[in-house]
Order: sequence, then structure tokens, then C-alpha cells
Amino acid sequence: MSKEPNSNTIKEQTKQYGRQLWELIQTQVQKHSGSEETVPVKYVPPKKTAEHPWLMILLLSAPYLLLVVFIVSFFWDFNEMTTTLFGLNFSFEGLLRIVSVSGFIGFLTNWLAITMLFRPTQKRPLLGQGLIPAQKDRIAYRLAKAVSEDLINPQIIKRKIHESQAIAKYREKATVYVKNIIDDPEFRASLKVLVISYVDEMIADPEVRSSIAKKLMEQIDDAIEENSFEKVALRAYSFLKGQEMQDLVESALVKLPTGIEHGLNKMDTFLNELPAKLDEHGSVIEEMVTGLLYKLINQLDVHALVEDNLRQYDEKKLENLIKNASNDQLKYIQYLGAVLGTFGGFIIWEPVASILLLAFIISFTLLADILIQRLKNNRFNSSSSSK
Repeated sequence: MSKEPNSNTIKEQTKQYGRQLWELIQTQVQKHSGSEETVPVKYVPPKKTAEHPWLMILLLSAPYLLLVVFIVSFFWDFNEMTTTLFGLNFSFEGLLRIVSVSGFIGFLTNWLAITMLFRPTQKRPLLGQGLIPAQKDRIAYRLAKAVSEDLINPQIIKRKIHESQAIAKYREKATVYVKNIIDDPEFRASLKVLVISYVDEMIADPEVRSSIAKKLMEQIDDAIEENSFEKVALRAYSFLKGQEMQDLVESALVKLPTGIEHGLNKMDTFLNELPAKLDEHGSVIEEMVTGLLYKLINQLDVHALVEDNLRQYDEKKLENLIKNASNDQLKYIQYLGAVLGTFGGFIIWEPVASILLLAFIISFTLLADILIQRLKNNRFNSSSSSK
């Protein structure tokens, strides 16, 4: 009585040949990968630097200059110096102390405000916690909402896919790629050897051969009516041969690999027709891929994806992320506080005259900016019209 084949053995053999087939395909992919287009490098915007580097250098030197002025004020500070201008008396005594202290207050105020954005990273009993670390979850939620609603959502992704015709382009490239692989004689020969080896090894196993023969006999019995002429003829043939019909089928199965080897020539015909078939059914393939891709997109929760990833950022990483994008601007704001504080010192020293002078400086700066911008626009318009 024949035993059922070991299913684990068959599975292991199938997995082994599956791995060999995958290795064969990978070899061909690597062989033909040279013809693939290289992926373009994504443009990374450079960090924006100040248009006038000298201005940043002056701002960076402002706190040190104020420190020198503050020290000098202990030894000399326009002692008893006065002057009259437009009928107004101006006393300069104590001006250095006022200006230096006001400048330091402006610098330290901005430094403290920027520092309090990020520090302390962990909540402290008296000092509290930095604004960004304390509101990290809220920031993650709001940023994720903005991204998912305005920047990346299923509708936008679908529209971009449709506009770019990416699926059709990559389907055409895939067809050409498949053709390059299957036209390789080495690939075809290796594929035939792999198929023959698999069938040969499976049929060589007596248990597998017995199981196949048994199932074939069951299908034959089901196909032939009881007491029919065909069934009587089969039994008579088995009796005359002196063998059971299952043994005859098993003997025929032993010759199966040889028959497959001669029949594999038809595989060349199938492989030759495969690219044309892919092109013929290209629209169906594109619709199927598009439908699957849209289902995947609809299941993609962009809001949860962005929010979860931002929540996983620790406080230090979040601080570095923001500073790397805007560190120069933060420094500019911090050191500009020293300059503005210095102007505040002049206002404390002589309010009316300083405010008038400051208003003149601001007005002159705004007017100069408007004139320069108009000159640039006129030059741009004239160069565009000449082209």
C-alpha cells in the first residue's frame, strides 16, 4: 500500500527551487540594470545666508563693543560735558553707561526669548519648560494637519499620478526591461534547466510519483462511467500487462522529464510572444495597477503618519531640526537686539531729539528701499522686453 508523500519534503523542495528561480531573475536584473535610467538627485535648497555678510559681522561684534563701552564708562563718561544745539542744552555725562546698559538689555532679552523657545528641554520645578518642547504634541498635531490637508492628501497624490502618466511610462519601461531579460539566451537555457531539474527531482521521489499516479487514477475513474466499454478495456489491458494500472501510470511518469525536455521548446514561443501580449493588454494592466495604487493611497493616513513620526522626535532632535533651518536668522534677531537696545539708550538719554533722529533714519531707510526696488523692477522689465 503506497504511502502519502511527505508534504514538508515537497514544500522544502519547492522553496529551494523557488529560491533558485529568484536568484536567476536577480542575476538577470543586475545584468541588465546598466540600461536603466539613473534616478535624478533631488534638489536640496541651500541654506539662505545674509546678502551683506559685513552686516552680520557688525551685529556679532555689537555685544563685545557694548561690553568695552560699559567698562570704559567707569573711568570716563563725558564728565560734565555739555553742548547747545538749536537752542537746546545737551548734557553728555553718563551717556556711555546708559547706551551700554540699554544695548545689553536688548541683547539679553532677545537671547533669553530665543533660548526659552527650546530650553529647558525637560520640565523644571521653577524654570518650567521651553515653549517648543512643552508644545511638542500640539506642534506635531497642527503640522500634521497642515500637511495632510494642504500639502499631501489622497486627492493630490492621485492628481499628480494622473498628470504625470507615471504608471503608463513605467509599464512601457517594464515591458522593455522584461524583453531584454527574456531575450537573453543564457536566461532561457537556465530557466529550462531549472524546470527540468525540478520535475526530475519530484518524479524521482517514489512517494510523490505514487501520489500523482493515485490522483490520476481517481480522475480517470471519475471520468469513465461504471461498466462502460472504456473501463472494461482499461482493466483488460492492466490484466494482460500483469500490472496494476497505477503501476503503469507510475512507470509512465518516470519518463515525464524527458518528455518535458522536448516540449520546453514551446517555452521559447511563449517568451517571444510575452512582450507583445503585455503591450496588447497594457491598458488593462495600467487600470489594474492604478486601482491597486488608489486603494493603497486611500488606506494611507497621512495625518497619523506625520504626527506619529513628529511625536517620536526627542526634544534635542526637534531643536536641531528648527535651528538647522533658521539658525542664521535666530542669531540675526538675537544680536539685532543689542543694536535696538542701544537706540533705546539714546531715547532714555534725550527722548525728543532721539525720537526725531530715529524717525528720520527709519523714513530714509524705507524711502531708499522703495527706490532701489523700483530700479530693480525697471531693469528687469527692460531686459525682458528686449528679449
